[in-house]
Amino acid sequence: MQEKGGRLLIGDEMESKNENPSDFPIRCFSCGAVIGHLYEKYLDLIKEGRTPKQALDELGIERYCCRRMFLTHKSIIKELARFRGP
Repeated sequence: MQEKGGRLLIGDEMESKNENPSDFPIRCFSCGAVIGHLYEKYLDLIKEGRTPKQALDELGIERYCCRRMFLTHKSIIKELARFRGP
């Protein structure tokens, strides 16, 4: 975690400029709700200066399990790309 302007940055907020929305899960792992289409909007709201709580509230994400998906998402696609198959 880092601080920016008195606000704590969590997870991918620190690296949002390198974020690839296409690797965000389409469904919540716990309840199965479709949430993948909201991730780009979430990143846009964060870039506009809203807190993660405000962004998730504005998008209508109410369940704790779905909120967790947004708050804890870490893109590892670049790390996986190093390991190419035969």
